[in-house]
Amino acid sequence: MISCDKVSKYFGDFCAVNNVSFEINRGEIVGFLGQNGAGKTTLMRLLTTYLSPSAGAIKINSIDVKNSSLLVRQKIGYLPENPPLYENMNVQDYLTYAAQLKNVEHKKIKVEVERVLSECNLSKVKDQTIQTLSKGYKQRVGIAQAILNDPPVLILDEPTSGLDPVQIKQVRKLIKSFEHKKTILLSTHILPEIEQMAKRVIMIRAGKIIVDNYIEKLITTEEDRVLVCIKGMESRIHEAVEHTEGIRLINSIATDDVLSLELGVKKELEHFNGFIENVFKVHGRILEIKEQRSTLEEIFLNLHKN
Repeated sequence: MISCDKVSKYFGDFCAVNNVSFEINRGEIVGFLGQNGAGKTTLMRLLTTYLSPSAGAIKINSIDVKNSSLLVRQKIGYLPENPPLYENMNVQDYLTYAAQLKNVEHKKIKVEVERVLSECNLSKVKDQTIQTLSKGYKQRVGIAQAILNDPPVLILDEPTSGLDPVQIKQVRKLIKSFEHKKTILLSTHILPEIEQMAKRVIMIRAGKIIVDNYIEKLITTEEDRVLVCIKGMESRIHEAVEHTEGIRLINSIATDDVLSLELGVKKELEHFNGFIENVFKVHGRILEIKEQRSTLEEIFLNLHKN
């Protein structure tokens, strides 16, 4: 549904997007991550035909962006970070106007507007002027205009920016409801949000893709991370760690006579069982064992240390 093949974009001598290639299949929700200035917004503007690539090819629903930009726009629903709302209009009139701009058939406009009002839970505010709405409702109006005419592709830039926790939950639920129905590229700085809504992530840095993988594969490593709280003599417990094959000490915090250890443990169960036996040998008493998982945020920060 979305295909980029060796796409680059130059502004004078500056390369904002550098030889980027990826494909997003029908029904996928893909998170799009990068620091400010990494090239995210430029690439999203290329995908939505606001800009033309300097090199390479982009296809949306098998349609070439460069040669058929108007046709491509009919296949895309786009929500920029600041939704393009006419705040002096009421919600229903604005969506009716947006439907006309999107060339929805005249006889279908009313039905189409009622559909997006319902899907975005806007029916009770449809007669309100947009400027009187909360930030959360304005975001929903922005999403409603994006899904008018039922486009197969949605490109959403910071859809929950500035929302309170309740509004964030509502907007996330709405976007998640499109899974398997639409192809969605979702840009956000809230990394846990990506983990909740997407299964795959693309990370961009200095205009180049540095990661394109499924989140589950990214956070699954060759070793498990385990937090163990042990009552006993600190030096003896550290000896137990050192003398156990397949166990790696990541962090150690001592509070009174309780030692909290963050351990890297190779996948084979016998390694951890051997550690427990060694702890018992030095008269340690295990109080708690908790599995720790790497997060997308940790992976992102590690990739952007320099």
